Amino acid sequence: MNHNTSHTENDKALIFEVKGNSLDDGPGIRTVVFFKGCPLSCLWCHNPESKKTLPEISFDPEKCVGCDSCLAVCPEGALDRANPLFVDRTRCTLCMECARVCPGTALSPVGRYLSIVEVMAEIEKDLPFFQTSGGGVTLSGGEPALFMGFASRLLRKIKEKGIHTLLETCGFFDCSRFMELLYPHLDTIYYDLKLFDPDEHKRFCGVSSETILKNFSELSAVCARDNREILPRIPLVPGITATRENLGSIARFLKDLNVLKVALLPYNPLWLSKLPVLGQTRRTGLSEEWMTGAEIEECRRIFSDFRVI
Repeated sequence: MNHNTSHTENDKALIFEVKGNSLDDGPGIRTVVFFKGCPLSCLWCHNPESKKTLPEISFDPEKCVGCDSCLAVCPEGALDRANPLFVDRTRCTLCMECARVCPGTALSPVGRYLSIVEVMAEIEKDLPFFQTSGGGVTLSGGEPALFMGFASRLLRKIKEKGIHTLLETCGFFDCSRFMELLYPHLDTIYYDLKLFDPDEHKRFCGVSSETILKNFSELSAVCARDNREILPRIPLVPGITATRENLGSIARFLKDLNVLKVALLPYNPLWLSKLPVLGQTRRTGLSEEWMTGAEIEECRRIFSDFRVI
């Protein structure tokens, strides 16, 4: 489960965005550090740019001014107006010469190797917002636990500044290493539970749910002992996760652990528009519509014994 190299583990990590002024990733105003790379391959991933543990290039035709400066500098001839996706990623070597000359940022790198110092410089810009709003820093992704050594060092630096820390995780990691390196420096954990059935989880997310459920059981017990918050979050994907059978199984699992607070995340179809920008074709068979209020309420009723947020 450890996909790190010594370079990314000890010196730098692959980050695709450090986003300030976030109101959706924990209490208060937060800075979110998005790590690039994930051990899961969820069919509906809302951040498809975060899945691969390597840099990529994106092309947004809406930002393109048609100057063709990029065509002149590409050493591999990987750019072609006749190509519907514009970039031939089988030829592109990610030299980023095209992005450097693009005046409209239509071509841009996705993922940069950043050091602890560089990430902290971005975080410290937002210190006044944390102090006035009760906010802090959220590590997200992708999967921050892919970069445990780096994330541990970063969290220690953040805590030295007295900043609230939160980690968003898919739960697929080595739990003993997580407890050693990350847990001591975390105030809150947001933990995704997608599909209870191990075969269904492997079908739609690429791995079985067994490790994820086992890790949650262990972490929830430790968090209860330490009076630390762990919040299970369930993405509602029509016809896949948002079924009575799946949500009922997760509800029973959580009640057995005496975990009675849960976040339901209504399906957001905007992720589909990100795929062509990354050179990927739009997937069929997944809803392109927002969930209705009635559909969300039906899911909430399954958790009627829970505090649903």
